[in-house]
Amino acid sequence: MNVGTEWLIDAFGCQAESLRDTDLLKSVCERIIHDLDLRVVGEPLWHKFAGAGGVTAIFLLTESHLSFHTYPEVGTATFNLYCCRERPRWEWEENLQASIGARQVTVREILRGQTAIDDTVALNSIIRIESEREGREL
Repeated sequence: MNVGTEWLIDAFGCQAESLRDTDLLKSVCERIIHDLDLRVVGEPLWHKFAGAGGVTAIFLLTESHLSFHTYPEVGTATFNLYCCRERPRWEWEENLQASIGARQVTVREILRGQTAIDDTVALNSIIRIESEREGREL
């Protein structure tokens, strides 16, 4: 049984000044929320670290949560979106490239609530696909 989808996003090579800009980061989150028709519960929590530090925030959603952390000193931002209701995949790569200058974006999508048997079947499928790509037999 699938009780939700979680997306783990790592954006690398981002512009340091963008990763410190709370207004810009708020607009990125507002776009995610709007585009995916998510509903925010209460006020989001934000923290801007002193000096050249980054920003962290979390939005409580009726669907679950959206959070992010930025690391301007290494040009990295990490996002986490968990939705207990089906949603389309947001175009993380394109949108983070345009908004915070990300040069590389890695998106991992995890179906939550699967049983150990489901996980084993999924893992074996991934291993089989990777082996086939590399021309190896199992």
